[in-house]
Amino acid sequence: MDGFSPELWESLRLTIELASLTTVILLMLGTPLAWWIARSKSLWAEAVATIIALPLVLPPTVLGFYLLALLGPNGLGGLLASLWGGATLAFTFAGLVVGSVLSALPLVVQPIRNAFAAMGNRPLEVAATLRASPLCAFFTVALPLARTGVLTGAIIGFAHTIGTFGIVLMIGGNIPGRTKVLSAYLFDYVQTSRWREASWLAGAMVIFAFAVILTLSLIDKYSGRRST
Repeated sequence: MDGFSPELWESLRLTIELASLTTVILLMLGTPLAWWIARSKSLWAEAVATIIALPLVLPPTVLGFYLLALLGPNGLGGLLASLWGGATLAFTFAGLVVGSVLSALPLVVQPIRNAFAAMGNRPLEVAATLRASPLCAFFTVALPLARTGVLTGAIIGFAHTIGTFGIVLMIGGNIPGRTKVLSAYLFDYVQTSRWREASWLAGAMVIFAFAVILTLSLIDKYSGRRST
């Protein structure tokens, strides 16, 4: 059927690629940020945590507007794009990645932060008595103990990127083959009254969301049993 056209499969590939790359970047940024926020007693840590959490309450169009200004030809994005002959990072895959990372960052940082906070000081104190450096203790003690939070953050970040719509439409421009992700296809189907295709795609995304929530519940249940 037309709902499973080559263009839709290309959009699926693009969406998975975007979600995968975004998740990797989120873990690379979010894990050290969560560690610092969880361990620091400075007010600056809470200020940074508040800034990170802003996308949770800001309308996606507001975040998208500021990202357009930042990534556009007159912003930092234009400066960076000029290094390889481009004019802007807006309406590009790179711009989608930036927007997706900022949008999902609080959803990834929070569970990892909670995992680090729940760990307490005792494991690190024991590692210090064994002459482990802070960096060694982080990778060999803290991260393994916080693995449930890290896994939860990764799953939520990936799923959020798959389903996000407002911000990718603002900074992506809905360009087929370049920035048109699955949520944008669903929007187009509804706009053109292609209800059958919209129903199939929406149903698939509901099933995906159900699988994500069930996975998170099982992870939480399994980790709770192990801690007991």
